[in-house]
Amino acid sequence: MAAPHEDALARIDHDGVIREGIEAVETAAVGQTRSSFFKRGSALAGAGLALGAIPAGFAIAQGGLPKGDVKILNYALTLEYLEAAFYKEAIDKGELSGESQIFAEVVAAHEAAHVDALKQTLGKKAIKSPKVDFGGATGKSKFLETAQILEDTGVAAYLGQAGAIKTPAVLSAAASILSVEARHAAWVRDIIGGGKGVNPAPDSFEMPQDMAAILDAVKGTGFLKG
Repeated sequence: MAAPHEDALARIDHDGVIREGIEAVETAAVGQTRSSFFKRGSALAGAGLALGAIPAGFAIAQGGLPKGDVKILNYALTLEYLEAAFYKEAIDKGELSGESQIFAEVVAAHEAAHVDALKQTLGKKAIKSPKVDFGGATGKSKFLETAQILEDTGVAAYLGQAGAIKTPAVLSAAASILSVEARHAAWVRDIIGGGKGVNPAPDSFEMPQDMAAILDAVKGTGFLKG
């Protein structure tokens, strides 16, 4: 009989990328060198985690966005800047290990790709990256808890703007980011649960939040400094 965490992983990891990452960590733990571990990480990137792969919908929309869509994409870009900076700092701090480390590295690549895609789509209209200060949130003791909050916020934010996006191609591309953020949220819950049967997808329906509520919540963290 499979352990609860393995059942949960099977539900959210249909293409096996997460499991391959975990297996890479386990291999590293029994003697694989750090350099060969990162070579395997590069192979995973080639299988679908590479940076710079802009969704077709964003590519189609480049240079021809209505004002409202520009505002929404810059709003999304603000959140993606925050997430990308959070995971980069957590990795650079060097306190993570095991599945938490794999999670951070995989998600950092995803968030950086989201930033790149949004910036390419917005072009000169893209806002600049804000200054951030995560305090101790990127350390080992707070990392997973903070990651869950950020991923849940990202899901609610994208969902909250779905009905306001005017360009069909942009809506499709944004949905492709939303689905990945939802995977992140489920994955981090599974790690936090530690095989104790914590449900990574507790609700049948996700509740959207509007832009004002999300920005107030983000400002309330104190992470954004400009």
